[in-house]
Amino acid sequence: MGTLRAIGMMFRVPRRGRGFWFSLAIDLIWPLMALATRLRFRGRDKLPKTGGLLLASNHLSFADPVTVTAFALSAGRIPRYLAKASLWKVPVIGKVVAGGGHIPVERNTSRARDAFTGAVEAVQRGECVMFFPEAGFSDDVDHWPSQRVKNGVARVALETGAPVIPVVNWGTHALLPATAKFPKLFPRKTVDIIAGDPVDLSDIEGTDRAAMDQATKRIMHAITELLAELRGEEPPVR
Repeated sequence: MGTLRAIGMMFRVPRRGRGFWFSLAIDLIWPLMALATRLRFRGRDKLPKTGGLLLASNHLSFADPVTVTAFALSAGRIPRYLAKASLWKVPVIGKVVAGGGHIPVERNTSRARDAFTGAVEAVQRGECVMFFPEAGFSDDVDHWPSQRVKNGVARVALETGAPVIPVVNWGTHALLPATAKFPKLFPRKTVDIIAGDPVDLSDIEGTDRAAMDQATKRIMHAITELLAELRGEEPPVR
């Protein structure tokens, strides 16, 4: 979409429920993103307008939460993220994540399970919760989804029955490479984001390890296939 259209979209997306600081961050970053990139969104109609929802995306760059937030908002949903709890103590950023209703993750502590409980409760309230199952950037040299994944989104999906929508980012790794400190603005980068059909988990019963592994594998397969469609390439055989 063109720059003016992308900026104009900012004024048509949901505002209620974003919180002051999260909303301010969106209003400041969105125009800059629209100026620095060519945004191409597809599949926004795949996201239900109401009700508990889980989004699962590949992860290439620190820019991904920005672009996925814009995509979700343009589809009428406000995404809530799971993020490391230490961010709540960082000046300004702490206000953004707290005010935005995001979910702190107390890694490697007895309170780590609180993030799962928080995600389940958010979904049960009808929120849209965003996961990057790789729990880090792809470690594949060609930027295909990593085999190193977490079961979090599958666990919440099996617990709540909420739909899981696969989402694919492509281009953010060129805009802000994983090893870069600053975005590469020239030449102007194209960022594609596509959402697919809900992942069918209806035949998976229970929430034990085997069930979560099976659900996670199915979710990651959906993400990989969607990325292959976008790139027009065959994913690696694993």
